[in-house]
Amino acid sequence: MHSQPQAIVAPIPELPGQDAATTSIPAWLARCEKFLGHLTEIPAALLVLAEICVLFAGVTSRYLFHTPIIWADELASLLFLWLAMFGAAVAFRRGSHMRMTAFVDKASPGTRSRLDLFAVVAALAYLVLIAHPAYEFAVDEMMVTLPAMDISNVWRAAAIPVGVVLITAMALLRLASFANRKQAALVVLAVALLVGAMLALQPVLAGLGNLNLLIFFVGVVGLLVFSGVPIAFAFGLATLGYIGLTTSTPVGVVIGRMDEGMSHLILLSVPMFVFLGLLIEMTAMAKAMVDFLASLLGHIKGGLSYVLIAAMYLVSGISGSKAADMAAVAPVLFPEMKRRGAKEGDMVALLSASGAQTETIPPSLVLITIGSVTGISIADLFTGGLVPGVVLAIMLSAVVWWRYRSGSHAVDRKAAWRVIGKTLVIAAPALALPFVIRAAVIEGVATATEVSTIGIVYSVCVGLLVYRKFDWRRVGPALVETASLSGAILLIIGAATGMAWALTQSGFSRQLAEVMTHLPGGAAGFLAVSIVAFIVLGSVLEGIPAIVLFGPLLFPIAKQLGIHEVQYAMVVVLSMGIGLFAPPFGVGYYAACAISRVSPSEGIKPIAGYMLALLAGTILIAVFPWFSIGFLG
Repeated sequence: MHSQPQAIVAPIPELPGQDAATTSIPAWLARCEKFLGHLTEIPAALLVLAEICVLFAGVTSRYLFHTPIIWADELASLLFLWLAMFGAAVAFRRGSHMRMTAFVDKASPGTRSRLDLFAVVAALAYLVLIAHPAYEFAVDEMMVTLPAMDISNVWRAAAIPVGVVLITAMALLRLASFANRKQAALVVLAVALLVGAMLALQPVLAGLGNLNLLIFFVGVVGLLVFSGVPIAFAFGLATLGYIGLTTSTPVGVVIGRMDEGMSHLILLSVPMFVFLGLLIEMTAMAKAMVDFLASLLGHIKGGLSYVLIAAMYLVSGISGSKAADMAAVAPVLFPEMKRRGAKEGDMVALLSASGAQTETIPPSLVLITIGSVTGISIADLFTGGLVPGVVLAIMLSAVVWWRYRSGSHAVDRKAAWRVIGKTLVIAAPALALPFVIRAAVIEGVATATEVSTIGIVYSVCVGLLVYRKFDWRRVGPALVETASLSGAILLIIGAATGMAWALTQSGFSRQLAEVMTHLPGGAAGFLAVSIVAFIVLGSVLEGIPAIVLFGPLLFPIAKQLGIHEVQYAMVVVLSMGIGLFAPPFGVGYYAACAISRVSPSEGIKPIAGYMLALLAGTILIAVFPWFSIGFLG
């Protein structure tokens, strides 16, 4: 599954089928597109800012003044759904919804153009199908009152139909701007015929029983995903088709499940930590940490590779977003690594591998999602994630040592202790941030949702008062980028929650539990199958949708087999990380290439050794529970 690699650094891509050199968009169309951009990006940025203010006000009021704001959580939840939908609209406009493009990218230009158009039309079909149920859902919520704020819940629920309308308008603009109108009409007609054929087959499908699970959740999802349709819309179409054509359940239930998936308050930390990740790069905190590590290790062979591994570990303890982590570290380190003779392919391979290595470092967004869908303590997950990250760092470092043990790579002279001390003093405020975040959760100052706002305020203060680097002009784009990435993630969670509910209602979860429980080898066999399964899921679905779909099904089985839920979480997350950052399908690998401005083909060969090291480390963590649970309690 890939979002387009360029979307990681957030430029707005050309519309499908459009060649900038030969096609000009009509002026009225350009004005409409620009208007929609302002209509979504400005409110999205303001909603991120409002969430930060509400959550931080809740922390200060409760901890400093001992007078909790009773309506803070309700207001945060209300704003959050609006943020998710406006963010999803911004992501659609930017082309940054997660999608698999491995096959699309290899197609001829003509076929790629048709597949890109198909992706837009499929998304439009989903939006049209849910528009009326979304409206009805909002109307039904008029009767529900939010107790603390004493207002109708329609103020929150209306976000879904409004977001659907905005994304629909953007999809229609995409179609209108497509250069080959005849081809666009043919693709629209083909999709309409497909929908009509499925409706005509409803009596046949209704009699197939659980065979429909294969048809819709393997066949339809696979076809859509591999055709380049964004993951959220692929999940949504398959779920709508299954419920609408094979069951008597009203389609409107899908909207309710979608709302439920996106409304977990713990998920509020997703946009907060994404914004925090952008802040540490903006305020030069990431550079300060990297400079200190470079002064400590730069004199040994491959020293900056060790710095890269350590820097990713430290920065991951701040942002929780792998794209933000890589974007903060790579620009600082890569020029110097290249000067010392490192090959571009090896640099991007190690950057990608270190992204997988740090997947369990708190505040990992995947760990937050696991806590949200399984009920496992976020604090336990955060504690359990630290040592596995160290184990995998050691495994990667062993590969670095082997590759650099001989050769003529340039190294610096060993830095004087005075220089190391100076860089340590400069980096100290930045190095303290992960500990500030961790201490705030442990000491009960803030919840896992709220603690990100403490990190944001801390980073702003350090940037303004200590490093004197805070470009106010970058705050707006950073807020919009936060909304875009968060909206893309949350829409997937909403769609995956609907699919998971459909799977559960079908009885599939019970059947899966029975099969997995009786695997040969007991707990060891279950862990082995889980590692393989989640590597595949990580490469195809990415971590968050895979967790939402399969977490509620597999975690109870692991517990039944005597596997500690925190240990199982670490094994699952690291396995998915390997799939996520390994070519040819892993979106994380292509994100690393986009950030590094290195061709994906350059890193294919050198990344193999790093991925084998990560797999060996994951097996160690599966074999020895202490690495995950040794510091709990």
